Amino acid sequence: MPNPAPPRNRFERRRAETRQALVRAARQILAETGDTSVSIQAIAERADVGFGSFYNHFESKTELFDAAVVDALEEFGQTFDERLSGIDDPAELVAAGFRLSARMADSHPELMQVLRHRGLGYLHSEKGLAPRALRDLERGVASGRFVPVEPAVALSALSGTLLSLLELRFARPDLDGDEAAAGLAEMVLRMLGVPSDDAREVARRPLPDLG
Repeated sequence: MPNPAPPRNRFERRRAETRQALVRAARQILAETGDTSVSIQAIAERADVGFGSFYNHFESKTELFDAAVVDALEEFGQTFDERLSGIDDPAELVAAGFRLSARMADSHPELMQVLRHRGLGYLHSEKGLAPRALRDLERGVASGRFVPVEPAVALSALSGTLLSLLELRFARPDLDGDEAAAGLAEMVLRMLGVPSDDAREVARRPLPDLG
């Protein structure tokens, strides 16, 4: 999970730990079922905190589950920042985003299940992969790597394709996830104006290890 600034004293540390336990419990529920109708008591029990502690941190279950999704999105974005920091080509960054996401269905299943269940409502979130993808799209257009497109519209297309890829990975575990992701990445790059041969090569460049 994302690492915020450390609390300054024991009280703040315990408070932060309780909040994170609630967020972790909510993420687990979202990953397992996507069902947000679970009771606050059940959430508190899963988090191993007192029922009253819930209202010290969140006003409602909606606020908690929103925090859980944002937490997952930010972990997702930070993972990409760490793994792709040395890549400058916007086309390669877009392709790597699809391919790493497919691999994370195996290496980070809880995180990717949260995105699978709740990601559609956060396509244009200020957290996670969305602002990073928007940045790369804007750079690609500005540099001429991509054809002139409205970045927000292109982001919708990329995000929807990514969520469809995640659904495919979980629904069809028998498929070659790497090849499916590379094929989708190639199609997306062609949609953005990258020549066919170039798109195919970029979409199959070596990826960093997720660890």
